[in-house]
Amino acid sequence: MAHPAQLGFQDAASPIMEELLHLHDHAMMVIFLISMFVLYIITLMITTPLTHTGTMDAQAVETIWTILPAIILILIALPSLRILYLMDEINDPHLTIKTVGHQWYWSYEYTDYENLMFDAYMTQTLDLPHGTPRLLEVDHHMVVPTDSPTRMLISADDVLHSWTIPALGIKTDAIPGRLNQTTFTTSHPGLFYGQCSEICGSNHSFMPIVVESTTLDNFENWSSLQLES
Repeated sequence: MAHPAQLGFQDAASPIMEELLHLHDHAMMVIFLISMFVLYIITLMITTPLTHTGTMDAQAVETIWTILPAIILILIALPSLRILYLMDEINDPHLTIKTVGHQWYWSYEYTDYENLMFDAYMTQTLDLPHGTPRLLEVDHHMVVPTDSPTRMLISADDVLHSWTIPALGIKTDAIPGRLNQTTFTTSHPGLFYGQCSEICGSNHSFMPIVVESTTLDNFENWSSLQLES
């Protein structure tokens, strides 16, 4: 999870987020090189006498500064389009979970199981176990098996919400009357925190999300206990 004074992204917990981090680093390197080049040109213009003013009217210079930016934009756009299609690709998920945003909590339904559903409310500060993050912990975690493609069906009951897990690279709007879907695969076990990222009312910042990734055996034991209770 994020920590104070953090300058970069959280560590990736899914293949999609790893690709997004690579795209970010790629774009930042391109921006850095362009910035250094522009700074160099500005420095030359300030410190060097202009002895060949006719050079700037040359057709070759016009061609270069028209084609070069187009090539740079293509180098950024192609990886971006690839990741965009990867994020929308949903192929034979192992698990499907439906989540509905309410004012102000989330409800979850495991559609592959019968009567496996629960609500997730934020844990109040006085009830927090020692060491758990304030305003991010919930009373019921959404448990998923590690390395299993999981499809999320996302909607809302009242107003706009947004189901967001930064470490998984997920941010999908929950819209009343509409069913959005996304997919993710956790690459390692752990707890991954998120919050509603839509301004949905006075308690907008008090409807956190906790995804718990665990082994398949632990997930099956958890689902059995949930169905029995």
